[in-house]
Amino acid sequence: MKRFEQAEVMAKLPEQFFAKLVKKVSHYVEQGYDVINLGQGNPDQPTPNHIVEALKEGADNPAYHKYSPFRGHSFLKQAAADFYKREYGVTLDPEKEVAVLFGGKTGLVELSQCYLNSGDIALVPDPGYPDYWSGIAMAGAKMETMPLLAENAFLPDYDRLEENVLQEAKLMFLNYPNNPTAGVATKDFFEDTVELAKKHDILVCHDFAYGAIGFEGKKPVSFLEADGAKEVGIEIYTLSKTYNMAGWRVGFAVGNEQVIESINLLQDHFYVSLFGAVQHAAAAALNESQECVDELVATYEKRRNAFIGRLRENGWNVEAPKGSFFCWLPVPEGYTSETFADHLLEKAHVVVAPGIGFGKEGDKYVRAGLLTSEDRLIEAADRIAKVI
Repeated sequence: MKRFEQAEVMAKLPEQFFAKLVKKVSHYVEQGYDVINLGQGNPDQPTPNHIVEALKEGADNPAYHKYSPFRGHSFLKQAAADFYKREYGVTLDPEKEVAVLFGGKTGLVELSQCYLNSGDIALVPDPGYPDYWSGIAMAGAKMETMPLLAENAFLPDYDRLEENVLQEAKLMFLNYPNNPTAGVATKDFFEDTVELAKKHDILVCHDFAYGAIGFEGKKPVSFLEADGAKEVGIEIYTLSKTYNMAGWRVGFAVGNEQVIESINLLQDHFYVSLFGAVQHAAAAALNESQECVDELVATYEKRRNAFIGRLRENGWNVEAPKGSFFCWLPVPEGYTSETFADHLLEKAHVVVAPGIGFGKEGDKYVRAGLLTSEDRLIEAADRIAKVI
């Protein structure tokens, strides 16, 4: 078969670390072992029924069988603006400050194409979501990492960043509640971020994928709640986690008008927006009762308490996450994150994600997802205790 030479950018894409993990897990499942998989970030609950019904209603509407407007239906952008006003007190112009996305991941990768040239610098959290790296690689740009350390509550310490890096940086990615560390941000931190961004002319992108998931009655803070945030950046929100709509691929970017226009312009050349029925259902999710969200957060909190509580009972003194549906667990002495994850898979048949897959600073941890029942989480904790 004839082979065609790929574009150089293809060789620059980061390795899909988790594809290797999936292969390892599949081997044990195929051998018939009872594997408890805490290594994924895929919500395990179904989409709430009223959202599914809205999709069915939309699918019956012949108007949605045609191409959608290039930049999305106005009713979905208005729903996003109303959602932000209701939930965070943030006012948005739905036509100028909201961009409809094929899931949050798409916007995160697209942003680098909009604002980075070859050799430009982007600031990324370490550990952090690997798709930040993908977009930067596609743009031919360079990454400078911002370590997220336990002693600083898994927030970047801006005082540790070198002045020449700050002067050259064009883009910064943040993500709170954080994947993988489960750290949360404060409004004060976001206000410090705005001040830094203004001083150094840095575009800030806050990935708010876990924006609905905060524990002990504490609601996660939106970056746009900080004074001046819209002057320096955007926030990307996905319906995947808030409404268990991961497979629906719908999200939106909100904030700085110029940046939103850039995303829309790029997408004009890629897409003709989402299927109208999906947009109809997404608007229903945002506009209608949020009781399903409250119930989901309560479920994750119960699972967190069951899992962390049992790990502690079994003698492993670990921190309980403050947000997201992840637990960030320190690796025992003598292991790397990958060898410890392999050990748990081989001996306990429990899957966790090695922290190294999220960056160099992650190698002292593994990530466990609260994405199975309380009983299975307790069993996982007991299995782990027997092998460490």
